[in-house]
Parts: sequence; structure tokens; C-alpha cells
Amino acid sequence: MKTTKRMAAYALTAAALLSLGACSGMSRQGQNTAIGAGVGAVGGAVLTGGSTLGTLGGAAIGGVVGHEASKR
Repeated sequence: MKTTKRMAAYALTAAALLSLGACSGMSRQGQNTAIGAGVGAVGGAVLTGGSTLGTLGGAAIGGVVGHEASKR
């Protein structure tokens, strides 16, 4: 079961990285927000053992951090 979860996490990470190509027409701030949300979602999922709430919370926090960090 742990192998399945690990493979799912790798697949999710790969899908997130590949989908960043869709960010080419976005502003720099929008790109940073999307990247922050993706990284936060993966981090939240890893830290909470795949909990949906942890994943969503991580995505929300990561998006805010990415948005605010790009204001500098």
C-alpha cells in the first residue's frame, strides 16, 4: 500500500510539473501563485498522509505565499 501511495505522489508531482506549460500566457504573479499552490498541495498531502483537507490547506497556503512573494 505504501508503494501505491508513493507512486501516486510521484504521478501527481509529474502531472503538476508538466501542466506548468499552461502558465506561459499568465503574468509572473499568476505563475508564482499557481506554482505555490501546486507545491503547497504536494507538501500538504505528504505531511498529512494524503488527507484531502491537508492537500487543500497546503494548496491554499502555498497559493497565498506564491502570490505575496511575487510582489517584491
